[in-house]
Amino acid sequence: MRRSVLLVVLALVGCSPSPTPDATPDPTPGPTPGAAAPADLPPWGLHVDYQLGGGYAPAEGVTGVVRDRTDAPAPGLWSACYVNAFQTQPGVDEVPEDLLLHDAGGARVEDPDWPGEFLLDVSTDAQRTRVAALVGGWFDGCAADGFDAVEPDNLDSWTRSQGLLTRADAEATARLLVDRAHAAGLQIAQKNAADLDGAALGFDYAVTEQCQVYDECDTYTDAYGARVIEVEYTDEAFDAACDARGGVVAVQRRDRDVSVPGTDGYESRFCG
Repeated sequence: MRRSVLLVVLALVGCSPSPTPDATPDPTPGPTPGAAAPADLPPWGLHVDYQLGGGYAPAEGVTGVVRDRTDAPAPGLWSACYVNAFQTQPGVDEVPEDLLLHDAGGARVEDPDWPGEFLLDVSTDAQRTRVAALVGGWFDGCAADGFDAVEPDNLDSWTRSQGLLTRADAEATARLLVDRAHAAGLQIAQKNAADLDGAALGFDYAVTEQCQVYDECDTYTDAYGARVIEVEYTDEAFDAACDARGGVVAVQRRDRDVSVPGTDGYESRFCG
């Protein structure tokens, strides 16, 4: 379960700041930066626009956005910064070779579903500390740009590591990243990886793709209450999610390429 970002879309939108949105900002004040939000009152509201394919002016009624760290936050709205925290991000990251995971033959370990994305080596305390320093620097950049939160992706990379990484490695790294995010004044999300107890690791909220499809949504709401951002990519899953949770958590129907308005196939709908 991963984001889908068309490189052509990224090329079109670039990394320039997004225009001022037309939406009126949610007047409800958010929590102190870095603190967990009340379970019954997410600071982002129920209409969070998942804009990983490039930032654009949010539609009327949108209360928050999630954007890539190469983009800018949405002025006046709660904004989360997407960071590929456990793998490289083609065209964005410059990761030292010795921070990449290598197999017994010395080859980089690549995500089988995402060519060009290589796993970071979090197999030892020393490597985890170095990875946390690298990724933590990206978190600092998100905070400096004005984001309120981070969404570190690929927490479940260990499941694609050819057995070279373990769940314990992921959990230990997650704790370091939680500390770095909070030190920067940012909330931090558990992204997917429903089999991990993210709340116990210190995550403040959850971002989940297709939890309706994979029957994982209760896992997130049990752990985080209303502090869940759910993205579904089919009408059937979206309709079922709205019926089940649409008045409680933020649910959005997106196209799989999370593209920008005006792009063929663009889709963005909210419950209600």
